[in-house]
Amino acid sequence: MARLSPLRALRPRPELAPELSSVPYDVVSADEARRIAEGNPHSFLRVTRSEIELAPEADPHADAVYERARANLDRLRASGALVREREPSLYVYRLRMGEHEQTGVAGGFSVEEYERDLVRRHETTRRDKEDDRTRHILTVRAQTGIVFLAYGARPAIDVAVAGVTAGQPLYDFVAADGVTHRLWLAPPAQRDALIAGFAAVPAIYIADGHHRIASAWRARGEIRAGRGLRPQHPEAGDCERFLAVAFPDDQVRILPYHRLVVDLAGRTPVAFASELAARFRAVDDAPQPTRPGRVSVYLAGVWRTFELPLPADAASPISKLDCERLQRELLAPLLGIGDPRSDQRIDFVGGIRGTAELERRVDAGRAAVAFALYPVSVADLVAVSDAHEIMPPKSTWFEPKLRDGLLVHEI
Repeated sequence: MARLSPLRALRPRPELAPELSSVPYDVVSADEARRIAEGNPHSFLRVTRSEIELAPEADPHADAVYERARANLDRLRASGALVREREPSLYVYRLRMGEHEQTGVAGGFSVEEYERDLVRRHETTRRDKEDDRTRHILTVRAQTGIVFLAYGARPAIDVAVAGVTAGQPLYDFVAADGVTHRLWLAPPAQRDALIAGFAAVPAIYIADGHHRIASAWRARGEIRAGRGLRPQHPEAGDCERFLAVAFPDDQVRILPYHRLVVDLAGRTPVAFASELAARFRAVDDAPQPTRPGRVSVYLAGVWRTFELPLPADAASPISKLDCERLQRELLAPLLGIGDPRSDQRIDFVGGIRGTAELERRVDAGRAAVAFALYPVSVADLVAVSDAHEIMPPKSTWFEPKLRDGLLVHEI
């Protein structure tokens, strides 16, 4: 079962939601965050990336950074820019980007179920990033970032969600990136129906936010051990839940994640092109492959598309992924990329920047060759998660992104 719980969330006053909410903390650099927040005292980046208020050369993990985050959240709360919900509640959150629309349920999900692998992961996490967000949670005593979950679509949940969205939304605005954000408060009848609907969901999958949920789990351990860095707010929730939005799997969209390599391991472009033609079957396709099992290669100003061989023994769901097939059949044996997690010769481009960004970097001499892949499917993600395996690095890019600051879970 999946335990969905109402939260007494902090959220912006409706008229402040567009300027207070922000892009996720981990999709922008400090310089980008500084530019976005400039002139906007309500920007939630002042909580999630509080180093932007200190000198550019300041250590982003200094005590002063976390204390500034705490002070800024306190200021937003004290000024009434952020208000606490009158009672524990659930929400419905809709994102629209171009023609794509997805509608999910926002509330509290069980940290214990994450620990027991009922909330399933497909990525490893970096300890330094966990350390940062765990300390952030413990200092501000709040989860300020939303985890993006996916679940197998169920008619009962769809009906309850439709009942909520028939009402007036709390927020309805278009962000600077063109994405429309709508948030509804679930009335009691639909709230109870949503809780019952999720109780029948056998497993939920982390789409985006592995570091957020891992940090919530670690913060719970610190609080249970009496090592919380700040006393709990009197009207706060609890550390047993993490803040998330769960979307049905038939609405989740994964965009491709491409690869760039800085050199050709001593080959000329002509020699490398000849080697590719000898090793792989060429096919006609666009720079962005139109089907799985293909890779488009940008080399010396020309796109070429090849089929990636499927291993004879493909028992593991990982072995069937195009990014893994590319690594096994081309990047490792031809270009010497042994570990894409640590090799400094490889870089990644994901999301809406697409193949034009690959061309730009190769043409500018920042890379020697680019590889465009077909996106991983949600079914692939579920298969890997159910097999308790870990995706190759930089396999999935989820778009559109949730906004930080629309909902905050105090702990």
